[in-house]
Amino acid sequence: MEYHVEETTIEALTRMLIETPSPVSYYEEIHPLMERLAKKYGYTLTYDRKRTAYIRVEGEDTTKTVCVGAHLDTIGLMVRHINDNGTLALRNLGGINYNNIEGCSVQVHTRDGNTITGLLACTSHSTHVFDDARSAVREESNMMVILDELVHSSDEVRALGIEHGDIISIDPDYRFTKSGFIKSRFIDDKAAVAAVFAVLEDLQKTGRKPQYTTLFAFPLYEEIGHGGAYLPQEVSEYVALDIGLIGPDYCGSETKVSICAKDNYTPYDRALTTKLIHLAGDQKLDYSVDVFYHYGTDASAAIRAGNNVYAAAFGMGCFASHGMERCHIQSVVQTAKLLYAYLLSK
Repeated sequence: MEYHVEETTIEALTRMLIETPSPVSYYEEIHPLMERLAKKYGYTLTYDRKRTAYIRVEGEDTTKTVCVGAHLDTIGLMVRHINDNGTLALRNLGGINYNNIEGCSVQVHTRDGNTITGLLACTSHSTHVFDDARSAVREESNMMVILDELVHSSDEVRALGIEHGDIISIDPDYRFTKSGFIKSRFIDDKAAVAAVFAVLEDLQKTGRKPQYTTLFAFPLYEEIGHGGAYLPQEVSEYVALDIGLIGPDYCGSETKVSICAKDNYTPYDRALTTKLIHLAGDQKLDYSVDVFYHYGTDASAAIRAGNNVYAAAFGMGCFASHGMERCHIQSVVQTAKLLYAYLLSK
C-alpha cells in the first residue's frame, strides 16, 4: 500500500509551528495553535499535568495502545538576573550553542502575557570597542539580552513587567527555498509535528484507522530530557519522531528519514526498530539507520523513567542541529510516510 501525505500541508504547518514560540515549558501560544489545528482536521486535544498535549485516535484493534511523540518545545532561554544597567543575564533552556545565536532578535515573554523584544549579544560586542570581541568565549556568563526599550536600570526593566524566570524565545528566521529546503531554527521538532498532522489529515480524508489505538503526544520538556518521562499506563509502544543527525559518522542526509538504532543513553528496542527498517524498505523510502551521539529523545526518556514500553525513534535528517538548521522537505515527507506505514501495520 502506498501512503500519501500533502507536501504543501507539511511546509505550511512547519512554518506556522516554527513561527509560534514554544521554548521549554512555554505553552501559552503553541497550545491554542495546536487546538485550532486539531479541530481543523477533526480531532480533539487533551492535556495531562505536564501540559503534554494528546490526540487520541481509535484503532481497528482497541486492545493495544501505542504512542507517537513529537515534542513541541524548542531550545530557548530564561531571565536569570536583571542587571543594574538594564540588560538581562541568561540561563540556558536546552542545548543552546551561544556561538549560533549571537546577534539574534529575541522576545521576552512575561507572566502577565506581554512580549518585549530585544537583541542577544556578547558582553564584548564590538571589535571597535573591545580587545577580546573576537576571542571572548561565547558562553552564558558572557552573553546578555539588550531590550528594545529605553531602559538603563533594573527598576526600569521591572516596570516593563519583566522578572527573573521569564521565558526568552529566539526568532527562528524561517525560509523555504524554491529547491525545497527548509532553513530555520527549531526544525527540531516542529517539522515532525507537521508530519503528524499531514498523516492525520489523510487519515480523515480516506477514512482509514490506525491498526492500534494511537496516542499522539506533544511534550514540552524534551529539550531538557524529561518530556516523555510520563506515559499513560495503557501505552505499550513509544515511537519518538525527532530529528536525524548529519555528520561524518552518519549515513543520514537532508533528504532522508533517519532511524535511530541507539542514542547516548540506550539502544532502542531491536524488534520495533527492525520493524521500522523493514517498513521503510517495503515502502521504498530514502532512509538510513544510525547510532547518534550527544542525542536523546522522549522515547529514551520514557525508558529512563521506568515505563514498561518498547521504544523506537526516527525522523527527518537535519543539518546543523540546534543552530540555524536545514533540511529538505522530502526528509519530512519520508518521515510522514514511515509514520503512516507504522500506524497501519500489525
